[in-house]
Amino acid sequence: MRGLKKTRRIQIIALAVVALGLSTALIGYAMRDGINFFRAPSQIIAAPPPPNEVFRIGGLVADDSIVRGQGETVTFSVTDGGAVVPVSFTGILPDLFGEGQGMVGTGRYIDGTFQATEILAKHDESYMPKEVIDALKDQGVYIDPNATPNAEAATN
Repeated sequence: MRGLKKTRRIQIIALAVVALGLSTALIGYAMRDGINFFRAPSQIIAAPPPPNEVFRIGGLVADDSIVRGQGETVTFSVTDGGAVVPVSFTGILPDLFGEGQGMVGTGRYIDGTFQATEILAKHDESYMPKEVIDALKDQGVYIDPNATPNAEAATN
């Protein structure tokens, strides 16, 4: 009798472990397309991702780089101060999208051009995504808009 209880308990524990492993695998499989990694232009140039990988790119829209093509196709360049990546997007750009402004795009890097499926622009004059700020700080080109000037600069 005692051996039967112990065997049943071991079976239940084994079944629970299998169910937990199966549910973890199913959750991971369901989320595989919903996870997009962020890359800065310098990271893309240093180690180009495969063409089938969907990821996010962020940085500043390079000055004098926006070219509007036929229809809704727009090409421009994104920079983090260390590298420049050309971007192609077909669709309607956000109202606040412009040269020198922060942006984040989702898409694929194909044949040296980032083919964007979605473009997000900063929503006010001081907002910039954390990933973009970190990438710009790494390049040494980030200027904090909320920083107070030092006393010397204020007197000049």
